[in-house]
Amino acid sequence: MVQGAANWNTELTEEWLQNYVDDWVAFYRKMTSDGKVASYIPILEEANQNHLGITIMGNNGMTIRSGDTDIPFTIQSISKVISFIVGCMERGVQYMLDRVDVEPTGEAFNSIMHLEMKQLKKPFNPFINAGAITVTSMLEGNTSDEKLKPIIDLMERMFGYRPALNVDVYESERDSSMRNRAIGYYLLETGFLESDMNITLETYFKQCSIEITIDDLAKFGMILANDGEDPNSQEEIIPRPIARIAKALMLTCGMYDASGKFATYVGIPAKSGVSGGIIAVSPPRVREEELPFLDGCGIGVYGPALDEQGNSEAGIRLLRHIAKQWDLSIF
Repeated sequence: MVQGAANWNTELTEEWLQNYVDDWVAFYRKMTSDGKVASYIPILEEANQNHLGITIMGNNGMTIRSGDTDIPFTIQSISKVISFIVGCMERGVQYMLDRVDVEPTGEAFNSIMHLEMKQLKKPFNPFINAGAITVTSMLEGNTSDEKLKPIIDLMERMFGYRPALNVDVYESERDSSMRNRAIGYYLLETGFLESDMNITLETYFKQCSIEITIDDLAKFGMILANDGEDPNSQEEIIPRPIARIAKALMLTCGMYDASGKFATYVGIPAKSGVSGGIIAVSPPRVREEELPFLDGCGIGVYGPALDEQGNSEAGIRLLRHIAKQWDLSIF
């Protein structure tokens, strides 16, 4: 049985927390059988659905790792957070928000139903595919590599190394993503795109195919938890207003059409991807009792077995458990 709450006032050593997290990962690994790996991108179907890992990086310097933490995977829809941040840094926040809204949809991430039915003047938010493709079209550059460069540049500043494109995943996405091409044609017809559709889609497929680890997600989350500043170097990586908007969007729109439930039951900003990754952000919080990571932390999770909404089945359950035990909720 998974361990319950501890007496956190007296047991906040790294070793003690490690034992608890190890126990929780072992317990929730059993839940991977309830999900299925993504199949609409053929190469993602090759993932081991029993994998489950987590990295927690605190602003206080403590790091907890457990489970399958050494498995590289592609960033997929988590890249939408980075492309939106890059767009805001390049073009300005107001320019971006004039062209992409910040409202949750309640629909699947690859749906354009509301755009068609309500004749909206802009996509609902930058984390659904229609909004993300629109954001990618606004990135500066005349080729896909030029548009992709500032995304990888920002990731290099955060992670400390330059992540690479997984060419096999990129080619699999490029050759199989008929729905995204349909979305692209719709956006082109309605005038949402600001650059050539084929270049925009090529960039979008590439940004989703950048290979990372859960340590990278935890580091990104830690920087967002610290309002865009790397607590290790004290360098501002992301301007504070942009970091805060990104966190707000992650809370309300980051978990596809399960975002409301995640906000209710977990209560922290997060963004998922169909490869099984989740980035979660716990900002600093004030509590009367001593709890783990009160100074804030970033969390990276990998669990490729997905639920019906496209989120990691075991990963969400693990995050929900940790958020409850450590009172991570921002509410």
